[in-house]
Amino acid sequence: MSARRIIITAAGSGIGREIAVRFADEGAQVHVCDVDRDGLDQITSQHPNIQTAEVDVTDETAVDTWLRAALDDLGGCDVLINNAGIAGPTAAVEEMSLAQWRQCLAVNLDAQMLTCRRVVPVMKAEGAGCIINMSSTAGLFGCPFRTPYAAAKWAVIGFTKSVAAEAGPYNIRCNAICPGSVDGDRMDRVIAAEAAKTGKSPKAVHAEYTSGTSMRRFAKASEIADLCQYLASDAAKFISGQAIPVDGHTETYHSE
Repeated sequence: MSARRIIITAAGSGIGREIAVRFADEGAQVHVCDVDRDGLDQITSQHPNIQTAEVDVTDETAVDTWLRAALDDLGGCDVLINNAGIAGPTAAVEEMSLAQWRQCLAVNLDAQMLTCRRVVPVMKAEGAGCIINMSSTAGLFGCPFRTPYAAAKWAVIGFTKSVAAEAGPYNIRCNAICPGSVDGDRMDRVIAAEAAKTGKSPKAVHAEYTSGTSMRRFAKASEIADLCQYLASDAAKFISGQAIPVDGHTETYHSE
């Protein structure tokens, strides 16, 4: 794993940071971006070997500039992990603005196209590569009051399977990970927003989320990193075009 060259979006906190640190600890060369400068600074203080850049992944020019520099510094890319995502609005579809809808899809979906279109040609030239796109269990179920998020995460799976088909002949694999609810600040904000929308307590909303999962708990960021580590390894060299949940088996997706 020490020879791997890794590029990760949105690694300033949460799942992205866990993934970046995991690979860096194993000696990989890691380049990450995020919009959160403070989060990036914390990564740098803990892991000076992780290269960071403050980038808005919905900004086409900024993404191109970052990737050009990262690819030049790394001399290529073995693993691209599209981790960037936002929860989007919690609202009925008739209450939602087009701007809210587009922003959610821009971060969760468009950003993956922007990175792939720059990195895939490099991987093709090298004759190998691994792309991991973050979807969600929301990409496998309907999600009331989260329509743009669910729409984006379903689209990520279609995008993943399509890239896998295009790039497979060049020995490039592309898979999607579908995390369930993951412990952390981001999920706390989602629960708080839903509690405010429904009038329920955050504790009650949390219980509703876990009750639909066979293992009756949230995922840990480290468990998402575990699957990234596996998919990036030679042990997964014939796995491509898959949407793989890490959710403790969702029996019924949470809804009101």
